[in-house]
Amino acid sequence: MKSLTNSTKLLHRAQKLIPSLSQTFSKGPSSYVEGVYPTYVLKGKGSHIFDVDGNKYIDYVLGLGPIILGYNYSKVNNAIIKQLKSGISFSIPHPLEVELAEKINKMIPGAEMIRYAKTGSDAGTAAIRAARAYTKRNNIAYCGGGGVWHDWFTVITNRNEGIPKNQKKFIKKFSYNDINSLKKIFEHWKGEVSTVYMEPMTTEYPKKGFLRDVTKLARKHGAILIFDEVVSGFRLANGGAQEHLKIQADISVFGKGIGNGMPLAAITGKRKFMEKFNDIFYSTTYGGESLSLAAGLTVLNELETKPVIKHCWNLGKYFMTEFNRTAEDLNLNVKTEGIPVRCKILCLDKNNNHSLLQYSLFCQEMIRRGVFLGRGYFLLSYSHTMTDIKKTIKASEESMKILKNAIDTNSVKKKLAGKIMKQVITF
Repeated sequence: MKSLTNSTKLLHRAQKLIPSLSQTFSKGPSSYVEGVYPTYVLKGKGSHIFDVDGNKYIDYVLGLGPIILGYNYSKVNNAIIKQLKSGISFSIPHPLEVELAEKINKMIPGAEMIRYAKTGSDAGTAAIRAARAYTKRNNIAYCGGGGVWHDWFTVITNRNEGIPKNQKKFIKKFSYNDINSLKKIFEHWKGEVSTVYMEPMTTEYPKKGFLRDVTKLARKHGAILIFDEVVSGFRLANGGAQEHLKIQADISVFGKGIGNGMPLAAITGKRKFMEKFNDIFYSTTYGGESLSLAAGLTVLNELETKPVIKHCWNLGKYFMTEFNRTAEDLNLNVKTEGIPVRCKILCLDKNNNHSLLQYSLFCQEMIRRGVFLGRGYFLLSYSHTMTDIKKTIKASEESMKILKNAIDTNSVKKKLAGKIMKQVITF
């Protein structure tokens, strides 16, 4: 690595002007090993990003998930450039709204009608509003995913300042793969649950019958089942977790990978529920912005015609196998956990709990070897190659050796040159 001089200079300028130093908490300096990681990126190409000091990294954060094809993907770029020549936003809808909706309708199970959003957060909140309007109820049974910064979800996190605290009474969490935890919510809120809002799949597979039982419970009690596929959409399968798991929700929300980095999300679902959007107030000036729609249409065409999903699954399987084998050979309690297209790297302490301190040291050594990891999931794009993965495994082995030595000599904190990674939100 070269120096981080330019990153540091930009950071000092931002400290005077930008609260939190980023527009997204998870992209801010404190989410990484501050002082060791770059704080500003200049460009991306394929599976790599380049910081403002000229350092090059294999990136597995992928803009927090949107980059499914790769950075600076030529076909997506060309679609955006072509549309740019005709205009961006207009006074009435552009034909791309219909064309992309038709493509989504064919690709995603149960997507009988489609509305657009600019972020997954907005899509999730719009779906919640539609469900509340349809059922005439307020309460939410929640498990994973979420509106991120929107009131209905953020009120149950540690970052709930500025939100009326009475919002808490409308949401209760249940546990993934624990159907009894959902049953208790329905028993507590008899006839009052508007929606079951959940990620259909995260880093683990659902137990046999779990999602089927969730669906039965929701229907029995008149609640609408909403799947948050903001992350799982276009990663597990072209039709998301619903295609992969052969199950359908009433309403589903998609984001991230749908635009390969362009601000685009979608609310989809069964016609009888989606028609409620005719009545509720969900309206945004940039919902039909044409550059993102052009990008989205191109992304879905690529997914249909290229082995994007298969490629990512294959690379992920190889990475997880080799990473775990390396850790076992070193007798180090570090492992990957989850599914090949969405796994996590865990550094486990003596109590078998994930140690953020140990993980920070591991990431520090990885970034020094040109591998960009974050606190979240290890993600892959169509542009990642087996060469990238093998380089990452080599860097992992070297980093694991340093971590093992630090653990054995009780010097993990001492060897951390930057600050320990911080968790953005807690419950």
